[in-house]
Amino acid sequence: MIRLFIADDHAIVRSGLKQIFAMAPDLCVIAEAASGSEVIDGLRIHEPDLLLLDMNMSGLSGPDLIARVRAQRPVLPILVLSMHNETQLATRALRAGANGYVTKDCEPEVLLAGIRKVASGGKFIAPEMAEKMAFDASSPTDGPRHTRLSDRELEVFRLLVTGLSVNEIAEKICISNKTVSTHKVRLMEKLQINSVAELVMYAVEHNLKG
Repeated sequence: MIRLFIADDHAIVRSGLKQIFAMAPDLCVIAEAASGSEVIDGLRIHEPDLLLLDMNMSGLSGPDLIARVRAQRPVLPILVLSMHNETQLATRALRAGANGYVTKDCEPEVLLAGIRKVASGGKFIAPEMAEKMAFDASSPTDGPRHTRLSDRELEVFRLLVTGLSVNEIAEKICISNKTVSTHKVRLMEKLQINSVAELVMYAVEHNLKG
């Protein structure tokens, strides 16, 4: 039996996942979390065989959260389940310590295969994502400008284009307003963009607005 720890900030997503897993005789959900801090706290109590982790939650999240989990549980299999299908994000998750990456629009069979593969000690990337990563790796171009952003800058970028203010972003990801403003200035310099409206246009153009 594979014991699962589900981490996603949307209750309806966690509920849907549990319904899928209830039909699999070799899977059971032993814990849930809706934020990065809940993941860290939950891992002090529970002993899952696999952490199924969303990339975007309140507070600590993304590669930073993966690195924290990896430091706390060095051998715990981590499978990322994300709404984002950009290869840059998948690569960053894997570099931070994730064992696999699956997008939320995949078929249930793909997710189940990924869970079983990662829980058994293997690596798993959803087929479509693996194909995109292979294509990007073989491309001679240096890549779009957003690949120059740090993990935190990319996170602030994503939140800015959803319409959140600097104060709202600071509250959401638990950092100071000044730090958010600094990240905003730096990311706009790297992207060679002068306004939030241009940020939104860039996000749409590069499929980064989700």
